[in-house]
Amino acid sequence: MKIIICGAGQVGWQIARHLAGERNDVTVIDNNPELIRRATDALDVQGVTGFASHPDVLDRAGARDADLIIAATHSDEVNMVTCQVAHSVFQIPRKIARLRSGAYLDAIYSDLYRTEHLPIDVVISPEREVAKAALQRLSAPSTFDVETFLRDRIHLLGIVLEPDCPALNTPLRQLTELFSSLRAIVVGVRREGRLFAPEPGDQLFAGDQVYIFSHVDDVPRTLDIFGKPPQKQERLAIIGAGNVGLAVAQALESRTERIRAKLIERNRARAEFAADHLERTIVLNGDGLSAELLEEAGVPHADAVLAVTDDDKTNILASVRAKQAGAKMAIALINDPTLVPLMEALDIDAYINPRATTVSTILRHIRHGRVRDIYSIGDAEAEVMEAQVLSTSPMSGRVIRDIEFPEGALIGAVQKGDRVMMPNADTRIEEGDIVLIFALTDDVPEVERLLQVSIDFF
Repeated sequence: MKIIICGAGQVGWQIARHLAGERNDVTVIDNNPELIRRATDALDVQGVTGFASHPDVLDRAGARDADLIIAATHSDEVNMVTCQVAHSVFQIPRKIARLRSGAYLDAIYSDLYRTEHLPIDVVISPEREVAKAALQRLSAPSTFDVETFLRDRIHLLGIVLEPDCPALNTPLRQLTELFSSLRAIVVGVRREGRLFAPEPGDQLFAGDQVYIFSHVDDVPRTLDIFGKPPQKQERLAIIGAGNVGLAVAQALESRTERIRAKLIERNRARAEFAADHLERTIVLNGDGLSAELLEEAGVPHADAVLAVTDDDKTNILASVRAKQAGAKMAIALINDPTLVPLMEALDIDAYINPRATTVSTILRHIRHGRVRDIYSIGDAEAEVMEAQVLSTSPMSGRVIRDIEFPEGALIGAVQKGDRVMMPNADTRIEEGDIVLIFALTDDVPEVERLLQVSIDFF
């Protein structure tokens, strides 16, 4: 498949990395020659320097016979015009645009993206996706990562194991026997910086970061067994009233349970804008790093502090200061993946990676073969794929022990009709079943082969 990616920043680069690794013909466009050089040096892609919305630049990138264009530059307007040119001049059949401004995303203006107006097939909003990720983190405060699958019936929980965790030094096979009624399975372990899919005989140790699939009804018990009893979230402080912070505050206000939230914003005009768009949330204008302002915002008694400014270092420092002030939990928005290893050392409980969130969303819209959902883990270290088993799939009609799964892949849950189950080696996979698979990035192509998946369109 021939794919054009406009924008060689963090999101564009990561999408190019995924798609080029799956043997697609990928061309990246950016007006920054340094970013193009970095992409072409590190990835199996072609690069074109120039403005993505210019027809001659798209022509040089091979738009005349392209199958898909992903407009992910930093400018909403450039992304929109790029899709218009791709449609009107080059008839590219599939167009995805990343749009940041909330003004373009209101449902009342959705007709804007019809073919006869602005022909965009899929609109991706990073801020809305990140706000959704932040709310999911808050829903499971003792985890560093959380995502839901199978219509919210299976939760992926990322947990750091403490020295007092009851599950330490016990083979996973034995844990399954001890808690036979627990609908949960460990599918990934990160130890000393390396992520792997565990074997039944593997043990867990203090300091491990584990990824667990748990049935929604068993999440509290799963957290308890792995040393993370559920916590209530009643008092919250948000630092940063940008699109993400404001979206989180608005979502919290719409919930039935009462949450006392306070929002800190340094820019006075933005603080006033946020105050006008919120009803119950208290908005404070000032520096989120100020000890006095954090005190006024109730941070020392907060159940959680969410630092979501547009500056990674501010988010990290604000999170550290909040924890030192007494906050029970701190979550930081981190764009730069090289800063993530600092989180544990600085006692920051969880982080949100906008790049991984946006990449997951884009991949979700371009996979084919009945793939219903995709979640990118860490710095593109692994993927979780939710997919329906087709009659042509090599796994259809076979028990799991007889399926030639790659070493870095595990089936974590299976939905048969309306019933969701945690599988074992004797579970038979049938046509129409929906499977939830954890796979290391290098093993994703082999998993796609087992699912009979290709990047295509319906």
